[in-house]
Amino acid sequence: MLETGFLPNGETAQVYAIGLDVGGTHIRGGLVALPSGRIITQRILPTEPKRGGEAVLADGLNLAKTLIAESAKLDLKVLGIGIGVCELADLEGNLTSSHTIAWKGLPIQDTFSRLAPCVVESDVRAAALAEARFGAGQPFKFFTYVTVGTGISSCLVQSGRVYAGARGNALILASSPLTTLCPACGTHYQTVLEDVAAGPALAIRYNRIQVSQVSSGEEVMAAVDRGNPDAIGVVQTAGEALGVSIGFMVNVLDPEAVVVGGGLGLAGGLYWSSFVSSTRAHIWADNTRDLPILPAQLGTDAGLVGAAVALGERLL
Repeated sequence: MLETGFLPNGETAQVYAIGLDVGGTHIRGGLVALPSGRIITQRILPTEPKRGGEAVLADGLNLAKTLIAESAKLDLKVLGIGIGVCELADLEGNLTSSHTIAWKGLPIQDTFSRLAPCVVESDVRAAALAEARFGAGQPFKFFTYVTVGTGISSCLVQSGRVYAGARGNALILASSPLTTLCPACGTHYQTVLEDVAAGPALAIRYNRIQVSQVSSGEEVMAAVDRGNPDAIGVVQTAGEALGVSIGFMVNVLDPEAVVVGGGLGLAGGLYWSSFVSSTRAHIWADNTRDLPILPAQLGTDAGLVGAAVALGERLL
């Protein structure tokens, strides 16, 4: 368990919220000051979702209890718990998918509400909210946020408010197949972007062509730094594939900017450069092609900060 924390000088917030960001790789939890968005203390756990939804839920609850106890030691009032999850969440906070975390059908809000008032949100909307309030999205009235890590999702932000859609599903960027017909052989390809450009996909694709196997996208990125040609090919084509979809999204929405977060989205290097070049190449309008494409300023803290802010928006 990793722990970091500080009490910032001059903090004027009267209330604090627990923010939990439940991702496919890590559960990040923190005590967040409102309305400043400052992280007072933070803890990080491995998610290990293959253990099952109940095990991940138990870890999340224990993490929330730990942070509440720490806030009590600091004599800080906790408003409640905001939870961002890497799944679909409807407008009432019910999880409607179990693609990565098997929480669909579990009473997540009710369970956490036994500790404190609770709000459940999709992780990408939570992170987008944080970037709109405190990060790279602040200068823009209309931008899109994209997160790239274990999965790939997006969120539209208008005047500081995240757009959830009619059912909470306005985030599915890379999970559905992009069906194409090969004109040469007649084969129907049903490529799923996450199977090409997300973190786990880098390792899977690399392992298909390398004798020495890796277990994570981070290892593939490290191989790129060593000049491994197979890793370079995997990462470059992953970034290019992501750029195709982001370019299409820009063509449809015409945002002022694109803000990119998530562990892989913030990795920089070849992935970032190939993604940005591909995005601009697939933007149709000349006067849109040079729009800002920016890394998220809050880094991997955006999700937990945004979850806390979402809780504050509901209760304050």
